[in-house]
Amino acid sequence: MQSIPIATACTVYHKFFHETALDAYDPYLVAMSAIYLAGKVEEQHLRTRDIINVCHRYLNPGSDPLEVDTKFWELRDSIVQCELLMLRLLQFRVSFIHPHKYLLHYLVSLKNWMNRHSWERTPIATASWALLRDSYHGDICLRYEAQHIAVAVLYFALQCYGVDVPGNESAETQWWKVFSEDITKETIDSIVSELIHIYTMDTEIP
Repeated sequence: MQSIPIATACTVYHKFFHETALDAYDPYLVAMSAIYLAGKVEEQHLRTRDIINVCHRYLNPGSDPLEVDTKFWELRDSIVQCELLMLRLLQFRVSFIHPHKYLLHYLVSLKNWMNRHSWERTPIATASWALLRDSYHGDICLRYEAQHIAVAVLYFALQCYGVDVPGNESAETQWWKVFSEDITKETIDSIVSELIHIYTMDTEIP
């Protein structure tokens, strides 16, 4: 899957479980349905059989693909029914504004702003995209604006590599304020803190 359909699938998944209890539905079935629905929404159509086989292999490492038998068709029907449930529960609001286009724009602007040598010797762009991708492990996408998330992951990437934006110290306006006028340092710190928490949780999951 491409980045945007993945982001949509994650957002649908998190929104679904914001509307209902985590133990009310099988999270793996909901995940499969979210992927299936996101493929339709973002026009990257995915075969149900491929989704089922990938999820089955993930839950049963080393196993063969499922046979197209009664169990397979029951699972396929469950995904379709779950998709309809998700649409009703989310009131068919399954189109989202993601941070990706903002991050791309900010990275291009920052690259032109910075010293070329300084930019090339640190993987700021790669780190920013990785942080954005990993942010979907939690529900940050539901609670912050897309522009703010894009600024925060870029800010965090620069911090990780100790890179200073040229002229930022003497400038009247901080570089991140130039990218998003309504963002505050408190919002950036909050998003970065939640990202760190996500990584902490990931290391604790067996």
